Amino acid sequence: MKLSTDLQEYTLYLQSRKLSNNTVVSYLGSFRLYQSLYSTITFANARKYRAYLISRFKPSTVNQRLCGFNHYLAYIEKPEYRQPMVRIQASSYLDAVISNKDYLALKRKLKKDGPEQWYFVVWFLGATGARVSELLKFKAEHLSAGYMDLCSKGGKIRRIYIPDVLCREAATWCRRRKLETGYLFVNRRGNPLTPRGVNYQLKQYAVRYKINPNTVYPHSFRHRFAINFLRRFNDIALLADLLGHDNVETTRIYLTKSTSEQQQLIDRMITW
Repeated sequence: MKLSTDLQEYTLYLQSRKLSNNTVVSYLGSFRLYQSLYSTITFANARKYRAYLISRFKPSTVNQRLCGFNHYLAYIEKPEYRQPMVRIQASSYLDAVISNKDYLALKRKLKKDGPEQWYFVVWFLGATGARVSELLKFKAEHLSAGYMDLCSKGGKIRRIYIPDVLCREAATWCRRRKLETGYLFVNRRGNPLTPRGVNYQLKQYAVRYKINPNTVYPHSFRHRFAINFLRRFNDIALLADLLGHDNVETTRIYLTKSTSEQQQLIDRMITW
């Protein structure tokens, strides 16, 4: 089957499925990559494309590309050519999560050295479980309420709670800034920070404070929130609600121990 090159029509198809702009761009990128390699859609070419991705990219990127490719197959009504995702081991996934020790150390050093905004960025991420896109929607008004309500694309309301101790300290910070309304996290021009900017700055602080930069990124603190929550209050169904997971199976990843935790357990328990 000849490869369709009508990108405008395919873009409209993706947008009709209520995907985010970033996801649409990603899926179009996957389509263009396939298009640069093959001129026809066949099952054999689809398998070659999967093998090509696996040989050149890390598993998470491979799955992102395959997801976009499978959407294209649905668009041209060739679902039988769909390619399976690659399996990602849960332990290696959790190995890239910041430790509680490093999380607390990072907070402590940012509070001491400043700028204070980044101390609160880390604390909000680690204490609320918010995604970075959600973090940047927090406003001064939410501190008095103690939570922020967000509406998903499906019309579902997700409430992100802000712990009382964080609300009180952040409110004091806002008073010093004379900020009564508006976004909490802004740049020097007063515009909201961007997810990319947050990720970049966190990496810089990781290097400065000699913390493994592979574990310091916005989503890492969401993982830390989940792991800490289950250790304090072992209710995976409630955690799924707090994180906004539609399926509790998505949340079960946090029941898995990291490689270092497994090693420590073995060293402590096995003496024979």
